[in-house]
Amino acid sequence: MARVAVIEDDLPTSNQLKAWIEAAKPGIAVDQWFNRDDAQSAIARIRYDLVVLDIELGRERHAGVAIINAINKQHATPVLVVSAMPATIYRSIMKALDAWDYLQKATFEECDFTDTFLEILRAVSARGADPTRQATPSGAELEIDPLRQRNPVWRGHKINLPLTAQRILAALFARRGEVVSYDELFEVVKSGRNRDNIRKHVSTIRDALREIDPAFDGIENVPMRGFRWVAR
Repeated sequence: MARVAVIEDDLPTSNQLKAWIEAAKPGIAVDQWFNRDDAQSAIARIRYDLVVLDIELGRERHAGVAIINAINKQHATPVLVVSAMPATIYRSIMKALDAWDYLQKATFEECDFTDTFLEILRAVSARGADPTRQATPSGAELEIDPLRQRNPVWRGHKINLPLTAQRILAALFARRGEVVSYDELFEVVKSGRNRDNIRKHVSTIRDALREIDPAFDGIENVPMRGFRWVAR
């Protein structure tokens, strides 16, 4: 039976997250922790399948950062951050700490949380079934493994991307040299299944890669059809 920790100091929010998790995955065990000390003590004792974490706990503005570091030292358990901190600032910070994804409070619906939560559990389950599986060999220009919580790597540097953009990147790279149609990419995203949304995600991928390599031009737009990975 999967076991999840919800680390959130606000009781109503904690109870809501717990209810969403239990509705999405009946029979799952959910532990609730409300402060840094209790959470870190539990992490040291229990190997969770997934941790849902707020950054700010009580008066500790960045307690969540310390907890993620403790998690990475213990078991590298996947972490889904749910915080009121602005995503424009904190998503890249959390991704740099190897959090799976970042959801900003008051900007997402139950279905967004549930889809992200279940996606992470599926990846954890697949990784457990085949822990040696990798999408690309170490040393390749692009190293990407959808089953791991680590960020994709381009030429030795982490690519900071939201989870949906990571899935689109993985889909394009898996079919490198071929056109991946909009309809095929719709199957990768959780919501916003329209061409404008796919184009925005691809633009996010390009921008993230150009932060590392300003000359990157390896994703080709195929008019009316989709996109193709052409990087060498």
